[in-house]
Amino acid sequence: MIHNKNLFSLISIIACMVSFSAIAQDARMRTYCNPLNVDYTYMIYNSDMDISYRSGADPAVVEFRGEYYMFVTRSMGYWHSTDLQNWNFIEPEKWYPQGSNAPAAHNYKDSVLYVMGDPSGSMSVLYTDNPKRGDWKGVPAILHDLQDPALFIDDDGSAYVYWGSSNLYPIRGQRLNKDHRFIRYSDVDSLFNKDMEMHGWERFGANNSDTIPGYIEGPWMTKHNNKYYLQYAAPGTEFNVYADGVYVADHPLGPFEYAPNNPVSFKPGGFMNGAGHGSTVKGPQNRYWHFASMALSANVNWERRLCMFPLYFDNDGLMWSDSYFGDYPRYTPSEPGKAGEFTGWMLLSYKKPVTVSSSVGDHTAEKLTDEQVKTYWLAKDNGNSQWATIDLQKPGMVHAVQINYFDHESGLYGRIPGLRHRYVVEGSLDGRNWKVLIDKSNSFRDNPNDYVELPQPERIRYLRYRNREVPTPHLAISDIRVFGVGEGKRPAPVTGFRVNRENDRRDALISWNAQKDAQGYNIRWGIAPDKLYSSWLVYDDHQLILKALTTDQEYYFTIEAFNENGISIPLRTSHVK
Repeated sequence: MIHNKNLFSLISIIACMVSFSAIAQDARMRTYCNPLNVDYTYMIYNSDMDISYRSGADPAVVEFRGEYYMFVTRSMGYWHSTDLQNWNFIEPEKWYPQGSNAPAAHNYKDSVLYVMGDPSGSMSVLYTDNPKRGDWKGVPAILHDLQDPALFIDDDGSAYVYWGSSNLYPIRGQRLNKDHRFIRYSDVDSLFNKDMEMHGWERFGANNSDTIPGYIEGPWMTKHNNKYYLQYAAPGTEFNVYADGVYVADHPLGPFEYAPNNPVSFKPGGFMNGAGHGSTVKGPQNRYWHFASMALSANVNWERRLCMFPLYFDNDGLMWSDSYFGDYPRYTPSEPGKAGEFTGWMLLSYKKPVTVSSSVGDHTAEKLTDEQVKTYWLAKDNGNSQWATIDLQKPGMVHAVQINYFDHESGLYGRIPGLRHRYVVEGSLDGRNWKVLIDKSNSFRDNPNDYVELPQPERIRYLRYRNREVPTPHLAISDIRVFGVGEGKRPAPVTGFRVNRENDRRDALISWNAQKDAQGYNIRWGIAPDKLYSSWLVYDDHQLILKALTTDQEYYFTIEAFNENGISIPLRTSHVK
């Protein structure tokens, strides 16, 4: 006979083993997929307090003693990782209750420095030599009137602060006295401002289509090869065109020169958009990564998620990040020889037919495969009798699945212990005989954007999601995205490709002939044939109005079609003056 105490101990051990197994499975994955699967905090701080939503934005990621810490707006703590892939939340011993808006952080010698503040713009510098414990101590000095600060300490020990979040005022910088409580040491320098008449991507609104002034905000400094790269965000966090640009200088306070290939972090098309207000960190294998904010913006404008892209410096010293197929699977930062590369796994589930156990209102089954992050399937209840089956219509080799849960009237606020998502995913070739592909029926993890790479690819035609438990009162899923390789033909090269630069040289009308065998198209452009650093993924259309160009810059364009079987050969680049 097992006594209650022993039974409780046995259950605890089993639970820990299951939890460890789930973590170990995640750690074995060689790939990741944006948006990042982080246990985002439910927000509690704005006028929409009656609306429950998660958000993660404005990431400040720093390396410390070979590991990484990610500070995110108003998250009631921060995250720790050993590999930039698997993140665990830390509840620090000493902390401002909610955390800071647009936090700043910096690794200096034997401590992590953190700039803590509130929307009024009053900031304190905190430090700790044990961020895993979080025994933060305050420097007895306050930096006033700062929005979106960034802290930078140069190799010679000189310290600087940058800040700015305004549709009027510029990005500013100032030297600090690091050895005397980080008090202000020099005059304030106005470094640069947005120039919407020149830089199309800085214009406000979806697709840069509004005429009101956009915002310039979120500076972050990176030093590389004795050059200073001051990154900044524009035009607004809720838009698909939220992006990061960069100015470059030979000194931390300039003068700064606008990079001709701006924006350097840009993801305007696809499932989840936006790649602005971020940070750049050197990760495993001595490679750079750029973390940024993506816009979900369904419940409220400030509903956001996190993303990361590999970042490079080319032979001419130009900074750029690779957001090509930016929400498809990529190899992790630790993957030897392939870190950051696109896997080539295509979307097998796009607009494929779905049957479900139940649905409510217009939140119907087809929303699960429409690649629209703001639409979602809503089941009649959140119990374990709910399921959804996707017919891929043809067999294919499935490599990974991403399940993006949606907050429909969740009624949750702040950090809540014990949140967990439990489900099973099965695959079948004939719709009758099923094999378990993913079993998270005993998971103890909170996985709002769960991405799972299968241990071995599986050839299936049907994929079935079976709900076991969600932490919210409703089961709502934005999309179930199935990645792999189809067994058909990839599209032929695109025909009829035309790029017409408008009288307003910030704009270009791009068009091409539609192809029946294509899911979508990738338009790529840049300032030289070998610098096509920007891309825009377009589904179900054969034209794009691009409003993100710089007036005095010449560009090169190309296009490729794609479907579940692969990507066409890109066209020869077109030179557009």
